[in-house]
Amino acid sequence: MTLTRREFLNQNAMGVGAVALAWLLQQENLLATPKNLPKEKPHFDLRPKDPHFPPQARAMISLFQHGGPSHMDLTDPKPELTKYNGTDYAGDIEYSFVNAASKKLLGSPFKFHKHGQCGMELSELLPYTADIVDDICLIRSMHTGANGHEVSIRYFHGGIPGVLGRPHLASWLLYGLGSETQDLPAYMVLTDPGGHPVDGTNNWSNGFMPALFQGTVLRPKDPRILNLDAPSHLRGTLQEQNLELLQTLNRQHLDRYPGQSDLEARIASYELAARMQTAAREALDISGETQATQQMYGIDEEETRDYGTRCLIARRLVERGVRFVQLFLGGQPWDNHGNIKESLPGVCRRTDKPSAALVKDLKQRGLLDSTIVHWGGEIGRLPVVQGDGDLSKAGRDHNGQGFSIWLAGGGIKPGMTYGNTDEFGHRAVENVVTPNDYQATLLRQFGLDWQKLVYHHNTQEQIITSGRPARVVGEILASPPVETA
Repeated sequence: MTLTRREFLNQNAMGVGAVALAWLLQQENLLATPKNLPKEKPHFDLRPKDPHFPPQARAMISLFQHGGPSHMDLTDPKPELTKYNGTDYAGDIEYSFVNAASKKLLGSPFKFHKHGQCGMELSELLPYTADIVDDICLIRSMHTGANGHEVSIRYFHGGIPGVLGRPHLASWLLYGLGSETQDLPAYMVLTDPGGHPVDGTNNWSNGFMPALFQGTVLRPKDPRILNLDAPSHLRGTLQEQNLELLQTLNRQHLDRYPGQSDLEARIASYELAARMQTAAREALDISGETQATQQMYGIDEEETRDYGTRCLIARRLVERGVRFVQLFLGGQPWDNHGNIKESLPGVCRRTDKPSAALVKDLKQRGLLDSTIVHWGGEIGRLPVVQGDGDLSKAGRDHNGQGFSIWLAGGGIKPGMTYGNTDEFGHRAVENVVTPNDYQATLLRQFGLDWQKLVYHHNTQEQIITSGRPARVVGEILASPPVETA
């Protein structure tokens, strides 16, 4: 049935009126807003922002070790495990691979020794880390409560076990503090020539935050950033004019559509890309480093060349104001389900020397005081044999109930061990530390109160732990936590 204009308006007056009213209210920013959200649309950028209280750290380098380094073979000596090697474990165990499950205890085939003034005990597989024990804090009581890789990786990075779509710890830092450099990305990811780590790009996701806060991935080989130089016929004055025109057009477009976070992030990325043409080339060029420095990182040795190069680049990046750098290994090389006696030494040889060199280098340059270095994986390993075969060829299954990581610099107390697992290394039993505690503590060192760092998403107030219990682990800090109102 065809309606006249009068009939249409008469029947749809409320609908048309409601649309018009909503549009006018939106234009005047008068739409009803949940009381916990600001009326004005948030504006996102990476300009430096004031922390909640004086920070101890300004940058962080995370040496993430995918797969679950075996703590009882590396960082957490267990004489009782060795004593009862080959006997059945009396406690309950949660296995990831039930078809290969065993309760037969597997003592470590590697020797432990005390090192440094602090007397920290480490495995013979970590001779270079042994040289920096007086600079690190070894936490032996990490606990995720889950044995799976992805679930624990996402817990460490995003604050909730297993949940996708959460911002990375680094994204929260950028959101809360901005960047100290406007010429380089504030959050940079150094991947492995062997490929992405387990869980892929989720490892550096900005989650529900604007793309401005996600990790910028460098290529694993030179050139680490493609197309830094414009074509020769576009360089010089012509390029400058083109960039100025593009910036003008972008800003005009943003003025027409204010508060569009994706548009703001895209514009910021274009502007950063132009500035990076000089800054990134210089930051990524290690040729000017001394021979002694390159040898310290193992760049002159085939086995350590790649990881050593990336550790050195990480130091150069934080030296130039990058807020957060994360290094990954391809796949999950610490996932030693079989023949741990042969496979574990290999990944240690790749990573031990460069990791220790990074701490030494930062310290001798006066950067360790303001830079936190993290080393560790998402889980550890079980104290029992995986499978019932030849013990000399045995491996270990996953274990998120108790494992080790270490931290250095940025106001972290050096030369100490914190927490303990039980006598067999199965469960954290003393001073348990969860990934949420880890996040709260790191944010505190950057001058941020984890409970006050709030992001509004879908009408909800979000914090990094999403309401899960957390604490600042004050015992591992060189100065006591600042109480905030």
